[in-house]
Amino acid sequence: MVQPRIDVDPNLLDGLSELSPAQRDEVAALLPRGLWFSAPEAGRAAGERRDPDTEWTLTGDAYDGQVATGRAGVYYAPGRRTVTRPLVLADGFNYGPSDLPGLWAHFNAPYGKGEHFLDQLLEAGVDVVLLGFDERHTHIQANAEVAIALIRRLAADAEREDLIVGGVSMGGMITRYALAKMELDEEEHKTGTYFSWDTPHNGAWIPLILQQMAHFFEAFVPEVPGEPKQAELLRSPAAQQLLWAWVENSKYSGEVTRSPLRAAFLQDLERVGGFPSIPRKLGVANGDGQGTALELEPGEIAFDWKQALGAASATARVQPHLGEKERIGGMHIGLTVRRSTTTAVPALDGAPGGTLASFGLVAKALGIPIDARFNSSCFVPSVSAVAIGGEPVHDGDPAPDVSLLPRTLSALDDFQCNDGNSPHSEVTKKLADWLLPRLTK
Repeated sequence: MVQPRIDVDPNLLDGLSELSPAQRDEVAALLPRGLWFSAPEAGRAAGERRDPDTEWTLTGDAYDGQVATGRAGVYYAPGRRTVTRPLVLADGFNYGPSDLPGLWAHFNAPYGKGEHFLDQLLEAGVDVVLLGFDERHTHIQANAEVAIALIRRLAADAEREDLIVGGVSMGGMITRYALAKMELDEEEHKTGTYFSWDTPHNGAWIPLILQQMAHFFEAFVPEVPGEPKQAELLRSPAAQQLLWAWVENSKYSGEVTRSPLRAAFLQDLERVGGFPSIPRKLGVANGDGQGTALELEPGEIAFDWKQALGAASATARVQPHLGEKERIGGMHIGLTVRRSTTTAVPALDGAPGGTLASFGLVAKALGIPIDARFNSSCFVPSVSAVAIGGEPVHDGDPAPDVSLLPRTLSALDDFQCNDGNSPHSEVTKKLADWLLPRLTK
């Protein structure tokens, strides 16, 4: 069996001697600044921001010498001033601290005929507890200790196993690990239902060529104190633990494989049991469940940028499907050049799943137009969000018709996919209508 791999042409020159300092400054001014691949917080402005009724500061137990902290924003059901029937919704993958009012705005944005997901929970008598982290980009296990601190606080006042605990995106992984660890430690969590919203249970995907570009271009942008660079999120522990395939720098040639941090996390997750066994486990996927892929033709050019004086360029292609030495794109500044190919890598950019505007955000940062069809690519494949199969980079089909698969293949007790592929973590009518009665009955 051919192992998936990525190769950068080793015969190309690598230097800056042809550019003068003035030319380097000119090119640097054209390059995108700041983080790549972070979910835009502006996307959470679709709903109305709301401050919590009360807020708790949380400190987790140490993980590998690291102590993570966070906050819980409590929104009481009408007529209450104490938590009676709590639902924990943990924040997901991004850089820096959580924005709890922004998380509220995102999940309470109107959908369907003007329904609001979180308002409906409150009206059903469910107290909403939004769990945020001061470093969303740190180790999943460290933030899981923050989740455990919150669950302990809520469980101390619970009379039965009636807590509802889950999260969106990586938040679903954090709470999954937290509950499983508490069970391993024989610590009562009093959680009757666990839920996840477009959580990458089996991993997530960011186009390999865009990962390379982030590493490549950041070397040419002057550092600004306190401002993260383009590949900073990619280098974060959280990203390395979530991604199926992780590119460590723009020169890397070799097997397309997981980061050592992901390998270690998967071993640790298995050690604590994989999933909690006591609660009912529910999950929803923003991706289509009938195998309908995105309209992205493998190998076609998503964008092609050339700086006016020819001093810099960037070309990104949609991930080809398998094949040998298939071109995925390249970039150059002066004599520093990268041209990349992949072998035996499936066409994951177009797989059914919750989408992230990966190509679109990079193109916008470069100031170039991009066809709307190429704006977004798959971030959390449907099969990953519903916990079926393994890691499609290596041992699975990234685009099966989930509706035809036995539901017993999922590690979840029940799940629902979206009608069509929607943005990662978006509240849609299909998903909200399925999940609400299961959380409120």
